[in-house]
Amino acid sequence: MVKIRLRRVGRKNAPFYRILVADSQSPRDGKFIEIIGQYAPRKSEGSLQVNEARANYWLDLGAQPTDTVRSLLRRAGVLRKRHEQRLGIERKGEAVPVSEKSEEVTA
Repeated sequence: MVKIRLRRVGRKNAPFYRILVADSQSPRDGKFIEIIGQYAPRKSEGSLQVNEARANYWLDLGAQPTDTVRSLLRRAGVLRKRHEQRLGIERKGEAVPVSEKSEEVTA
C-alpha cells in the first residue's frame, strides 16, 4: 500500500519535515517514491508548502495519507478543494432542466 507521510530532516531541536509518497513497508527515513511538499513546524509563516496537483494525483491513485499528513493537507486546503470539486461534479449530474411548460402551468 502507498502512503503519504512525513520524513524528518533538519538538525537536532530544529525539525523540518518533507511530505512524501512512500510504500508503507519502507522505514520513516528510507526509500520513497516522490516528495510532494514540506513542513516546518517551528516557522510561523510559510511553514507548509504542498504541490497540490501531485497530492491530488496520488490521492486519486489511492494513496492513504497518515493522520498528521491528512491534517496538514486539510490546513493547506487540498482536501477541501477535492471535496468541493467532487460535489460540484455530482450536482451537475443531478440537475434537471426546467421546461417552459411547467412555468406556464404554475402562472
